[in-house]
Amino acid sequence: MADGRLVIGNRRYSSWSLRGWLAVRLADLDVTEEVIPFSDGPTDAIRLATPAGLVPVLEHRGAVVWDSLAIGEYCAELAPGLLPDERVARARARSLVAEMHSGFRALRLAMPMNCGRDPHPLKDGIPADVAADIARIDRIWSEASGRFLIGEDFTLADVAFAPVVSRMIAYAAPLSVPAARYRDVVRCHALMDAWYQAAVAEPSEWQLDRYEDIA
Repeated sequence: MADGRLVIGNRRYSSWSLRGWLAVRLADLDVTEEVIPFSDGPTDAIRLATPAGLVPVLEHRGAVVWDSLAIGEYCAELAPGLLPDERVARARARSLVAEMHSGFRALRLAMPMNCGRDPHPLKDGIPADVAADIARIDRIWSEASGRFLIGEDFTLADVAFAPVVSRMIAYAAPLSVPAARYRDVVRCHALMDAWYQAAVAEPSEWQLDRYEDIA
């Protein structure tokens, strides 16, 4: 019998669900998954299933944890390798997670995650505020200290930026050579591949025009 459940939204669109799911799977928690599809607005099913009316939410051995940031920290308590052992590296990892969690609003709005999008640039070009977000992300990725952001291990810092990898691919965003290399390494991770496969297998009736009609 599983130790709990993880409630997520559409894999195709839900960037916050991807972060929570990656953390849970990297921590190897024995939980079932429940997908509640989005609609054009908040759904009663999500409101009833989650304390804040948002996904993801993790129920594990009596703990109820909502918000991907809290889920990541909870998983790191159970699987310490999700954060670096060394103090300075751990501080950088946490700073990157926090910056991603609270920033890059322009990018989020203009380039929402869509794992099923045929990669192509925005028809009207990249607005200046989005270009500034991309430039900052490019710098972060170019400063990776190994294959991943903090050395050779996939940590919570990489979890935080994983949905951005999807965005950069979906909208064919221009990146420097080092940043593009990081993008490709993350996309090839086995868990990312599993997420994508599940995303494209979702029922077509779950697809929403507000994401699919972005030119």
